[in-house]
Amino acid sequence: MLRRRLGTWPWPAARRGLSRLAPPAPAPVVRVDSNNVARLGAPKPGPRPRQLLSLPPFPAGADPLPGRKVAPRHVTAVSWVKHCFADVPQEVVQAHFNKRQVYTECSDQEVSAESIWCRKHHLKKIKHSEVMEPGMRIHLPVSVAEAEIKKRYETIPTATLHPNRDEIEYLKRLVIYKDSAILVLNKPPKVPMKGNLPVHNSMDVLAAAALSYGNEEGPKLVHRLDRDTSGLLLMGRTRESFTRLHWLFTSIKLARTASQIWNTACESYVQRYWALVIGTPTESEGVISAPLTKVLLDDGKAERVILAHPSGIDGAQEAVTEYRVMGPTINGCSWIELRPLTGRKHQLRVHCAEALGTPIVGDYKYGWFVHQRWKQNPQPDFEPFTGEPYKLRRPEGLEVQKGSVLSKVPLLHLHCREMVVPNIAKFLSNTGEWHDNGTPWSKEKPNLLRFIAPLPAHMKISWNIMSSYLV
Repeated sequence: MLRRRLGTWPWPAARRGLSRLAPPAPAPVVRVDSNNVARLGAPKPGPRPRQLLSLPPFPAGADPLPGRKVAPRHVTAVSWVKHCFADVPQEVVQAHFNKRQVYTECSDQEVSAESIWCRKHHLKKIKHSEVMEPGMRIHLPVSVAEAEIKKRYETIPTATLHPNRDEIEYLKRLVIYKDSAILVLNKPPKVPMKGNLPVHNSMDVLAAAALSYGNEEGPKLVHRLDRDTSGLLLMGRTRESFTRLHWLFTSIKLARTASQIWNTACESYVQRYWALVIGTPTESEGVISAPLTKVLLDDGKAERVILAHPSGIDGAQEAVTEYRVMGPTINGCSWIELRPLTGRKHQLRVHCAEALGTPIVGDYKYGWFVHQRWKQNPQPDFEPFTGEPYKLRRPEGLEVQKGSVLSKVPLLHLHCREMVVPNIAKFLSNTGEWHDNGTPWSKEKPNLLRFIAPLPAHMKISWNIMSSYLV
């Protein structure tokens, strides 16, 4: 029987399978990854070494950034990189920090091109807000240095690169003030501030395309407003005006110079917002001092700003806001005036929703549950001085528009209404030279500029409904 089985074995086929021309297929490799999951196939190749560029060590002198009034202990990593790459757009540098592609190391380690390529030395990722210390060395991809320097409007998509006459006229109608140093616009809601790949029609892109007025560079944003927030938007037309006003919006101490006239004007800087909130704050006026911090959601795809823990160990940022209640509660809502003393992201929205417990109407990110209760269980309307209830009456001839407080889905009721800033054009010449006492030909100009922006359509309807009860 053994011979019979051997005789039936296909020896020629077996020999062909074991021949040199057709070697046997390798046995499947079973690999176990870090999550203890068995997978077939060879392990995936690791990432290729990235070509990094080394910056000079951070100096130990008293003036690490010449031309900028920043103490050595206040210089952050992103400031040092932007100083080393002055000709590279700031958004390119910030993008590398956001992607966690910037590294640092100890200053006592020897670094060579070969060691950087092979990553034989220890590198750790560094955040943009980390304070630089003397001797620190930063490494980042060479793509930062290879970024082409172009005008901002040269990178705009074709759809908005050449706006037509109607679009240009619309943008120019938004301008409420223009001089040689600044532009002031009344930003409409639903317009984003910064453009990126999926967002083309942003305010900075549109302004650079249509509001250059013959300058080589378009105006730059001095501060930001949320996408759904409307109101005054300040833009610098020159690099010097943008830098000094950006210092002013960051901290008054950074904007001070040897000029007493300029310093006095900086102390008068103010921003006032009008907002319609659900409910009424406990106190009619006060100061909110509540630090803020950011948390990541959905695996880092989204972020949310919350009140920081009192211990301050979670990277909290100081945030201070003054507020004043402007009128009574009508249909469960109240008008309040907000004055931010610091410029944090979503500061006014978080302070209203979490610190005061009165979220802004239309702010579904920080007041979703309050909106549901407000729509389902409307609060009784009362007059705050007499306490007598009254019935909400709709003014005659009032046009109902989507987004007002009468709508089922109201828009965000937050508007930057008033702004007082120094008249920086008085201190800057046409060549960018700074004059402490003002230029000789502009001494008669005022030291301060005050702007007021009218309310957008949806907030104007809500205002007209409650105007007869305001104080």
